[in-house]
Amino acid sequence: MKTELKHFPHESAVSHVTGEAKYVSDIQLHDNLLWGQAYFSPIAHALIKKYDLSEALQTEGVVDILDFRRIPGINQLNAFTHDEFCLAEDKVTFIGQVIFLIAAKDRETAIEASKKIKIDFEEQEAILTIEDAMAVGNKLSPTRSITTGNPDVAIETAKFHIQGSLTTGAQEHWYLETQSAVCVPGENRNMTVYASSQNPTETQNVVAEVLGLQSNQVICEVKRMGGGFGGKETQANPIAAWAALLADATGQPVLMQLSRDEDQKITGKRHPFLSYYEAGFDENGIISAYNVDLHANAGSSFDLSIPILERAMFHADNSYFIENMRVTGTMWKTNQPSNTAFRGFGGPQGMAVIENVIDRIARFLGKDASEIRFNNFYQIHSRNVTHYGQTVKNNKLQRLWNELIKSSDYYKRRKEIELFNQKSHFLKKGLALTPLKFGISFTTAFLNQAGALVLVYKDGSVMVNHGGTEMGQGLHTKILHIAAREFGLTMDRITISPTNTSKVPNTSPTAASSGTDLNGMAVKDAIRTIKNRLKPLAYKMLSAKDDSINDGPLIFRDNFIYLKSSPEIKLSFSDLIRQAHIAQISLSATGYYGTPDIFFDREKGKGKPFHYYAFGMAVSEVEVDILTGNTRLIQTDILHDAGKSIHPEIDKGQIMGGFIQGVGWCTTEVVRYDKKGNLLNCSPDTYKIPGIGDFPVRYKADLLKNANNPNAIHQSKAIGEPPFMLAFSVWMAIKDAISSVANHTKEPDFSLPATKEVVLKSISNLI
Repeated sequence: MKTELKHFPHESAVSHVTGEAKYVSDIQLHDNLLWGQAYFSPIAHALIKKYDLSEALQTEGVVDILDFRRIPGINQLNAFTHDEFCLAEDKVTFIGQVIFLIAAKDRETAIEASKKIKIDFEEQEAILTIEDAMAVGNKLSPTRSITTGNPDVAIETAKFHIQGSLTTGAQEHWYLETQSAVCVPGENRNMTVYASSQNPTETQNVVAEVLGLQSNQVICEVKRMGGGFGGKETQANPIAAWAALLADATGQPVLMQLSRDEDQKITGKRHPFLSYYEAGFDENGIISAYNVDLHANAGSSFDLSIPILERAMFHADNSYFIENMRVTGTMWKTNQPSNTAFRGFGGPQGMAVIENVIDRIARFLGKDASEIRFNNFYQIHSRNVTHYGQTVKNNKLQRLWNELIKSSDYYKRRKEIELFNQKSHFLKKGLALTPLKFGISFTTAFLNQAGALVLVYKDGSVMVNHGGTEMGQGLHTKILHIAAREFGLTMDRITISPTNTSKVPNTSPTAASSGTDLNGMAVKDAIRTIKNRLKPLAYKMLSAKDDSINDGPLIFRDNFIYLKSSPEIKLSFSDLIRQAHIAQISLSATGYYGTPDIFFDREKGKGKPFHYYAFGMAVSEVEVDILTGNTRLIQTDILHDAGKSIHPEIDKGQIMGGFIQGVGWCTTEVVRYDKKGNLLNCSPDTYKIPGIGDFPVRYKADLLKNANNPNAIHQSKAIGEPPFMLAFSVWMAIKDAISSVANHTKEPDFSLPATKEVVLKSISNLI
């Protein structure tokens, strides 16, 4: 029997609201804290001919300035591929690449010194777009391919056939807390790094490499982040390395924190994609063959581009069974900041293409796109194997469809919108339903592991250490719930420590929506070990109260322990722990979890890369002003499969927040560069993230009931990334509204994001 816990707030909610929550820049240190400032390349591609730091070094308040020759270890930021310089050596490959590091008494002094650095560049031709890279064959790595069936023959024999291309844009993470790190030097060049990082172990390893140290000489600690969204999975490493180099050189603590403009200029974005497709289908819209060729802008280095491309290829089918399918993918190298992980990790880019194809098929056949989607869904007993060979188990698509169609009044609203559009000349409405099937696991298989350290103190209080990081998503809150339930304790008896590499080593990044799945299981494993140690003593202490007690299932509940057969005879958890300490029973344990049965053969393009799938569905209604291109989101209804939710309020918050972030990518967020590679919109006044006016006027998000998931901790499901892609319902609803201008007889030109410019251009081509 498990302890049933009432709903409870986010563990840091009060601290967030009152301002007491501590972030990296809030860390209180001695008066000798220095400010670290980077000198960024102003040119996208150039040779460094010579430079002079002498005048900058003479600036009052400047302590030191480092170039690459002052790096005591390896001049690299990528611990795996070693293709990304920590400090530029003889050339620069993107605007914002760091060449020098300045340590000064304060930020103003450091910036003043940076203006006095003299450097001569010999500018080279820059590659800035996918098309530029394709023209000169500048691949990041060889093209990848996954094939099932015989798509070429199937397309030739299909009754109908379409082909085309789709562009999907970049996206800025726009976490509230910019990239930040504080590094504190210790004895024997040891270094403590306080980081805003989703990946403490990789930050530890990168810092150790640049300093020429062993990993055991570097401790990385993460209390919390002010948002991450994937942008701090690898790209928190550079600022930690830069701060560590300055701290090591000066012997003083160093704080580095990018300004908002600096952060947007030098960090990578969601990968822009250019995708080509062709599809064969019948009169019912059932797709018999699908070829899609994905091309993406990787930026200047590997970063996570290949795993991102791989996930885009895995999710090119979204929720649809396609018997004959080929997906190819290529990452192209350009002179831009290295693009990186972002919520969905390539999944959105792959799914966008098939959703647009489905929409085109529906218009071609004169049918409702939701009907075409339904006809192509993965089924439960057949048509349930993906193009990479994994069987889609515990499929919830049919249930989601049945319940959401009814709860959203889809068909009624469809008729009402058709009548509205017939009468309205300048305002047009659109409606769309889009589904989601998202694989849960790291596609880099060895990352599917986690560790924990659970400490029980003599007074019966508990501290839980685990390898996941808190970025506002509620991971620590869920881990608290898991620990309380496993120990049978109330929440006030347990605390979560900051994530620290000296307590839990070799952590995987908090990414791939797997933070609760992996770390929750590791915590459960550690608690099980402690409980097993305690059980013999518990039996002994209970039998002392009643000698008829000798064996049977022990229940840990509400801070007490008792036998299931004798619930009236109880032993307090605190008393048990006090006696356990006296009896010399170890009250701490490590826990570990590795996801079982995950594999993928990249040569054959077949395997089981995901532990399970999360499903979701959304219906969105929009209103488009055809004179201005302005779009208003009228209503969104979401039904999402979160398994047996550990914390329904947090899960609904993730659904609603993730969806709105997806709406930003689909509608307003444009990353603009000039011909030299300068980012033109690097601040909140020029980069349009969603605001309160972009929320649906009517907004509803529900969790699918009775949807237990036997494959994860407490039968829950991952919730972080999947809801992002439900925003395709808005993107497709906008296209539906545009299409109504020509009475759905013409195919609109369309891309992502559907900005006002895209909407107006699309409408003008229909008139």
